[in-house]
Amino acid sequence: MPKQVAQNLMGDSHPQQVIDIPEPLMGSEDFAFMLNQCPGSYLLLGNGQGENSCMVHNPGYDFNDEIILRGIAYWSALTQEFLKE
Repeated sequence: MPKQVAQNLMGDSHPQQVIDIPEPLMGSEDFAFMLNQCPGSYLLLGNGQGENSCMVHNPGYDFNDEIILRGIAYWSALTQEFLKE
């Protein structure tokens, strides 16, 4: 459901913006332990590949405020779909 909700929000004009991460990430998040207990998914809401971009937890990281509304729309739509079931 999470991927389908993202695809619906992006529409047919931007299908390349919703991707599966082909290789496991070597992050140190504890979220994987939670997924052992209940279903879920890990979402990366991208900041883009702009000039001087870097991953989070980096002193040079600069959050792109322009993606806040997209994130709100995604989580709202996902919640609505979940509540339909």
